[in-house]
Amino acid sequence: MLSKSQISFIKSLHQKKYRKEHGLFIVEGIKSIKEFIRSNYHIHTIFYNSEQYNLLPKLPANINLFEVKNAELDKISTLQTPQGFLALVHIPKNQPLEERELKNQFTLVLDGVQDPGNMGTIIRTADWFGFKKIICSPDSVEVFNPKTVQATMGSLARVTVFETDLPAFLASNKIPVFGALLDGASIYKTEWGNEGLVILGNEGKGISPEVIKNITKPVTIPRIGEAESLNVAVSAAIFCAELVRVRN
Repeated sequence: MLSKSQISFIKSLHQKKYRKEHGLFIVEGIKSIKEFIRSNYHIHTIFYNSEQYNLLPKLPANINLFEVKNAELDKISTLQTPQGFLALVHIPKNQPLEERELKNQFTLVLDGVQDPGNMGTIIRTADWFGFKKIICSPDSVEVFNPKTVQATMGSLARVTVFETDLPAFLASNKIPVFGALLDGASIYKTEWGNEGLVILGNEGKGISPEVIKNITKPVTIPRIGEAESLNVAVSAAIFCAELVRVRN
């Protein structure tokens, strides 16, 4: 049985302030938890319902297991309908990003993406198309937000997300910088080369003026109909698909 202090501690991790303070985030659902078990992430504790214990894979000895009842899962879960498993996972340290790691590949760069669902979907999409890295501005939604983690469906375990000051980073590197802008060249007629940073902007404001200054190749997804804009996660999927196509 969980104590009141344990419940209070886990519930505190629903908030960014306490995730940062304790260096832990929440992953829910056995499928997603399995992805993190197989990854380089360090799992602190898995809370499970005894009825579903047989779904757990063989675990390393350093992972704590804690049996809980459904009523207890209801109290600590971030979901309206808990999925029988909840894990506390250590947040990795933000690694320095070096230009050499971005050579001969394309990398998505997110400038101020705010919606957790969009962020999670972009990470999942990047994973689908084989993109291993994503770069985010500090004002983007936190990738360890429970809604973001849930939306990645485990893909966060395979895609490394870096946070950095975008204007300074872009100004200091020599890799081509493509930016999703309405007045850019069609992505289907763009000469992509074999490497580049592909910037997608905030859901409402687009790419910030400070970042636009560093874009060397404005590109756009041609509009055929009358919609005013595309969802940023949908745009990311279209860019990923096109980049994979031109490279293959």
